[in-house]
Amino acid sequence: MRSLLTVVLVLFLQLFSAQEENMMYADGIFNFEENKTQKIFTDWTRVRKEPDVKSQVTDSLQTNQQVMILKKEEAVLRLGERGANWYRVSYNKGGTVSEGYIWGGNLCVGYRNKNGYDFLFGLSKTVDRKSKEYNETEKQNIAGIKVIEGNVLIDEVYFDTGRGEELSYGTFTIESGHKLQNVELTLKAMVSGEACGIASYDQYVLFRDKKLVPLPQLTNVGDADVYYHSEKFIFPNDQGGIPNAFVFKMEEMEKDDKDREKKKRSSKTYLWNGSSYQMK
Repeated sequence: MRSLLTVVLVLFLQLFSAQEENMMYADGIFNFEENKTQKIFTDWTRVRKEPDVKSQVTDSLQTNQQVMILKKEEAVLRLGERGANWYRVSYNKGGTVSEGYIWGGNLCVGYRNKNGYDFLFGLSKTVDRKSKEYNETEKQNIAGIKVIEGNVLIDEVYFDTGRGEELSYGTFTIESGHKLQNVELTLKAMVSGEACGIASYDQYVLFRDKKLVPLPQLTNVGDADVYYHSEKFIFPNDQGGIPNAFVFKMEEMEKDDKDREKKKRSSKTYLWNGSSYQMK
């Protein structure tokens, strides 16, 4: 009898473990509040009758369409490395107000309006990338920033960004031109995790003459007071800044087995000519 109970317990634990592995969780950056407006990031975003990828398509929405989040559904859909809940939304299209369900991964992570332009930040797809460190193919999320004037897309740029636990949180801000020649605005998109040892990624994009110019991506990660890797830019308007240039600064710290700190620093200077940059 005891052996039978043991077998049943083992089978139960295996079943529970398998269910846990098959459960899908949404990435935190796609957590949108109810009764708040959001915007569509992905063109031809399908509106469905029910919160299911097999449900009837009732409409499609274009980039920059504003929607009202009515309800966050429990159902989660994962496409590649992006996981998001379904949302019931309402929207005004052609003077008609409609409702339906859209997948949260097609919504903007953040959006801003400045000087008559709409700037949108979102994740567009997952691609296969070859790892330089392990020489293996792995999944990588692609993020993008779009700039729209009126209803016209005037430019867009794409870049690699975080995966899994690195997509717990995201922000999108507009900064000054940092005194860089011909730069109207500087956009900053960031995604990060919430736990120690999980990296965050900062992507700066310069906006000039209706064009977007992405800068090298910055990575920051730390594990309590044992290790950290920090990257940042020094712009002309920052303390220690250089006219018509931005400086990349990296600092690492790691404690050895005797709790002694070992630090490593490096820097690169990028010259800005008013339309593009190159390393000095």
